[in-house]
Formats: sequence, structure tokens, C-alpha cells
Amino acid sequence: MSNPTEQETPIVMKLEQNRKLMNERIGVNTSFDVGFRSITILGHEINLYYVTGLCDTSYIIQILRQLNELDDENQGKDEAFQSIHDELVHQQVELTQSIDTSITRILSGLIVIFVEGASEAFIIDVRSYPGRTPKEPDTEKVIRGSRDGYTENIVENTALTRRRIRDERLRFEMLQVGKRSKTDICIAYINDIVDPGIVKLIKEEMKNIDTDGLSMADKSVEEFLVRQGYNPFPLVRYTERPDVASAHLFEGHVLIMVDTSPSMIITPTTYFHHVQHAEEYRQSPMVGSFVRWVRFIGILFSVFLLPLWMLFVVNPELLPESLSFIGPTEESTIPIIIQLLIADLGLEMLRIAAIHTPTPLSTAMGLIAAVLVGQIAIDVGMFVPEVILYIALAAIGSYSTPSYELSVANKMARVGLVLFTAIFGLPGFVVGSTAYVLLLARTKSLSTPYLWPFLPFNGKALMQVLIRMSVPLSKIRPSIVHPQNNRRKG
Repeated sequence: MSNPTEQETPIVMKLEQNRKLMNERIGVNTSFDVGFRSITILGHEINLYYVTGLCDTSYIIQILRQLNELDDENQGKDEAFQSIHDELVHQQVELTQSIDTSITRILSGLIVIFVEGASEAFIIDVRSYPGRTPKEPDTEKVIRGSRDGYTENIVENTALTRRRIRDERLRFEMLQVGKRSKTDICIAYINDIVDPGIVKLIKEEMKNIDTDGLSMADKSVEEFLVRQGYNPFPLVRYTERPDVASAHLFEGHVLIMVDTSPSMIITPTTYFHHVQHAEEYRQSPMVGSFVRWVRFIGILFSVFLLPLWMLFVVNPELLPESLSFIGPTEESTIPIIIQLLIADLGLEMLRIAAIHTPTPLSTAMGLIAAVLVGQIAIDVGMFVPEVILYIALAAIGSYSTPSYELSVANKMARVGLVLFTAIFGLPGFVVGSTAYVLLLARTKSLSTPYLWPFLPFNGKALMQVLIRMSVPLSKIRPSIVHPQNNRRKG
């Protein structure tokens, strides 16, 4: 039972006064989707409120039928409320003394029943949110593995997680954030593994969010949680796969679920959390390690390939005789640095266009990009062939990065490195690369070093990052999350 606070409006025993207040605040007879029914049960008037698009109509009909079947003989005024309470056949019924709580529940998809002569109201959960069925996320596909994924329904998401972790110590704590949106946010963790300090910190940050609404759901929560500022590198990890989220819960991480978003926030995370993929754990350890190293090479290509080539263009004397073939073999009227910037930013435009292009037109857009933009630009002498080659290799490295947020941050770092190298040559490349590493080294996510286990150095943990260990050999949980129980033995 929830009790009204000093700021909340209490429910009074006069039903007409409650009805007048409810009509004013939620727009009964103004908003077409706000439903209202007034019936008489056991000689007492009953008012029922709901939002049509968020409730299961069949449950409402069933509840009304049960109330109408109540016998009104020998029922006094003081017995009506209790009789109705006993006849509400539903698994989730609570009482409230607050008008504000009642309104929040109605707008969340529950129904609220006021009874004449009672200072409490019934809240019944009959939510049926519009949404899609769980399916494999487009951004985290695997060859072998489950095909279900999180949806925009927070209740379904907790069920998908609970299905994989049947532990009585798994906790789902619900909060509401946003003075107007009142967005449901669920904090998930395993009680005897997680560091209580991390849970306390996240709860405090959630409660301190002062805004009218979270229109962008999980992304808005992230910006309040980690206060990223102008640092482009992702400080939390997103996943839409229940198996990935469950694996992190077993390690001692905290999961943040935001209603209306299929992406779960995993905290705390490091740089190396963003370069791993579920596919590595769906293959044998050797194959998983091979796939991981190929991905690492792709990520290095996405950051350093273009600046390195730019360095050899600016300082060809740095190339050994055996690698003298590297570099532009054709003359061009446009400087190489301008070609690189145009091609790199043009490729980013094509990626953005692909997102906004309807599927039937995407093939045509690909042909335009490959034939008209690429080949004809070389034929007319706008680009030298090497520019297209190295831009393509860097783009493949970006697309092989599991985290989309990290791939975009690396692209920004790559453009900066190319500019530094073109302007200052070898010193620019060295200083720019050092600045890139120092930025990562000084970054922290919820007091967690971003480059752990490389900085601060942890040899055993770094070995598990470089080589995919088999599950029987992975007996120790990552120390960076400070788990209460650091051994994977239950």
C-alpha cells in the first residue's frame, strides 16, 4: 500500500470530489483515449479509469463482470470496500491513498477503481503495451545462438533476462524518472555478486535526474548518468541481446533497462568491453580468438591506416626500399589530404544516407556510390586509386567494430590524426597518436578506468581480453567491477 506524502493529494471519501479532480488532471471527456466508467455495486458508486491504448480490454471486461456478479444483500456501507477487494480476481492488485499515484498508474497502463465512501483506491495491472515480438537484433547477429532480442516493453525485457538467470538473488528495482514523462527505469543486478557501492551510486544518479521527460529514453539516461561532455568515446555499453546482458550480470555488472527502448545499458564498462562480440563465445576458443584478433586488426585499421599512409605520402623517405610501392603512383591536381577528407566524409554521408534510404532503394543507392561516385571520380582524376583503396580498408575496419558508438568515435580520431600528420608530418603523427592514447587513459566511466586491464595493468585479465578463454577456465570474475563473490562457483 502506498501512502500519500506531503506533496501528494490524498484520496477523500467523497467520490464526487475525487472525480472532479481526476477529470481536471487527466482530461476525461477531453482526451479520447482516457476511459471512464461509473457503475453501482452493492449500493455504492464505483468509478473506473483507464487508458484505452495501454490496457487489455478483455481483462477490463472480466473485472467489470466479476463486480456486477456481487450479491448486494445485507451489505453495509463499511463492508462494500472489503467485499469488492475480495472479489477482484487478479494476480496484481494494490491499494493507494494518493491521487497522484493513481494518475501515474493510469497513464502507465493500469486501471484504477475508486469506491464511494473509501479513502483508498484499487490499482489493477492490466497493461498490454503495443509493440513487436522478440527477434534477433540487426546490430548483434550471430551465426549460432539464440534469435530472441529485447523489445520496447520493459516487462518483456525483465522476463527475457529472468528466463536466463533463475536465481533468487537477481533483483529488478523499478524507478520512475521525469516529472512529465514518468519513464519506467529498471536497475537489474545479482545481489550477492554486484558491488553495493555501484548500485548505490547508480540509484543516486537516477534519483537526481531533474528533467521533465526522457524523450530519447536510454540515451538521455546515459547522459545524466556518466556526464560525458565532449568526450566522443562511449562510456557505457549497449546490448539488445538477453544472453549478452545475462553474461555481464554474472560478472557483477549492473543493467539499466529503460521502458520504450530495446537497448540495455551495461555499467561499468571499459574500452575492451566495446570490442567484444557474442559471436566469439558461440565458437570454439581457438576460432573465437581468431575472430577476435581479426576484429582487433580491423579496429586498428579504422584508426591508424589512413594516418600512416598519409605519413608515408608526406615523408616518403621513411619507407624502406621493399615497401616503395606504397604511395600514390599517379599525379593529381587535388592534394592528397583533401582527397582523403572528401572521400572519408563522403563515405560517412553514404552511411547516413543508407540509414534513411527505404530498403527498395538501397540497392540503387549502392550502385550510385560504387559506380558513379567511386569509379568515375578516379577516371576524371579527382581521386587517385590508392585513396579509394585505403578509405575502403579503413571503412571495413569501422564496420567490423562491434560497438557503433566506438566506431564513430574512432572515425573522428582518425580524421584528427590525418590532419595532424598532413600538417606536421612525423611529429604530428606521434603527438596525435599519443594524445589519442592519453585521452583513453584519463577517461573513466563511473570511476572505472577506461583502459583497464591495460592501464592499470592486470596481466591475467589482459590475457582474457586478448585470447578467448574457454568457459571452464574462466573461474574468476573481472576485478574491475569489485564483485563480492569473485569466483564463478555459485
